[in-house]
Amino acid sequence: MTTGLDDGVPDDDCTIPSCLIYKSDAGTRWAYHNAPYTLLDKVVETATGRTYNAYYQQKIRNAIGMNGGWLPNGFNNVLYSNARSMARFGLLLLNKGKWDQTPVLTDSNGYLTWLNGKSNFMAPIFQTVFPGMIVPNAPADMYCALGKNDQKVYVVPSQKLVVIRMGEASGSPALALSGFDNELWGRLKTIIGY
Repeated sequence: MTTGLDDGVPDDDCTIPSCLIYKSDAGTRWAYHNAPYTLLDKVVETATGRTYNAYYQQKIRNAIGMNGGWLPNGFNNVLYSNARSMARFGLLLLNKGKWDQTPVLTDSNGYLTWLNGKSNFMAPIFQTVFPGMIVPNAPADMYCALGKNDQKVYVVPSQKLVVIRMGEASGSPALALSGFDNELWGRLKTIIGY
């Protein structure tokens, strides 16, 4: 998210050259922008000699017993699966990339996950640094993968907990984090008591 490409284009999923507009030098500006990481699919394909979906199936899906696959959705490539399979992925993250003590992902934290326990954060669309945690009602060590249309994988190492949210979008599709997240974790807090 620090490519320096302009996130103010009409479609931040667009991967054609006319949509990839220089705004600043790479590493100097953070902006949520889908197109740059979607372009990495081709890098993986070139490096492995397989389609992105075939590589994912071999390295992750089949290794941990997931189902589903990556399908084109406009310019984007979206993982379609079910809640049980996404929970398996969450358990893989919780176990630091190991499945039954077998390394599946050797560096599984930080890539396209949002870290909760920081003193400030940025959110999609805004170039503002907001004070506090992303989800104040959630444990500080919670991190989450936030997918298309509010599909979410929350991981809380201190609680050995994985929470999956699937279904229709809960609010503004432009905001990956919403009041829904804080309300959900407020309710979980009363049940779990962390």
